[in-house]
Amino acid sequence: MSAHKTPEFLVVIPARLGSTRLPRKPLADIGGKPMVVRVAERAQQSLAQSVVVATDSPEIEAACREHRIECLLTSADHPTGTDRLAEVAQLLKLPANALVVNVQGDEPLVPPELINQVAQTLANNVQCAISTIAVPISDASEINNPNVVKVVLNRAGEALYFSRAPIPFVRDSQSTQKIAHLRHLGIYAYRADFLQAYMRLEPAPPEQAEALEQLRALWNGYKIAVHTATEAPPAGVDTPEDLERVRRLLEA
Repeated sequence: MSAHKTPEFLVVIPARLGSTRLPRKPLADIGGKPMVVRVAERAQQSLAQSVVVATDSPEIEAACREHRIECLLTSADHPTGTDRLAEVAQLLKLPANALVVNVQGDEPLVPPELINQVAQTLANNVQCAISTIAVPISDASEINNPNVVKVVLNRAGEALYFSRAPIPFVRDSQSTQKIAHLRHLGIYAYRADFLQAYMRLEPAPPEQAEALEQLRALWNGYKIAVHTATEAPPAGVDTPEDLERVRRLLEA
């Protein structure tokens, strides 16, 4: 993949108050600022032209405004974060070829370089509608962990399939050929015209089986470019324990 000049892109951070495992997660205090504000400030350190929080919560909107973070109120009816991104693309009247990076609202330690990389990967792969990131799995226990999403690529670095199952399955453990399993990280870049198309796509059978919405794109023939990063970023926040870990890291 040759290096091109940095593409123009914007970051959108979908944020909902209704998280099951950690209630009111986006507003959780981390060192005196709500988590969603911490995420936006990390994203602002990337090369993005702008950073926008997309929410259905007036409370989150008020928290963003207080910290001078751009925020858009979107519909409460979106089934997925991708649908919320599509509404943002409509509200901002983005051109069809605009690049939109989706950063999860529970990643207060997301490396800005990772955001740049996912945008660059999509810009470099004009045949793809989406780009995302994977990292090699070093801990063998993750291969069989259904909470760790695996991805298999083709020779061009495009996703063949994402799964919670151990893929590729290593049938002969005596094989001399060492297979590198890849863990998928949930950061994406999209072309704005794909986001509009996505809203019209029906949920796909493998997507419903695995509960992985990126499979809807593959099922419908869209290509996903995958950049393989060398190391995983710090984990996001799903539980109260995660929140404490991030608070300690930021204090340090």
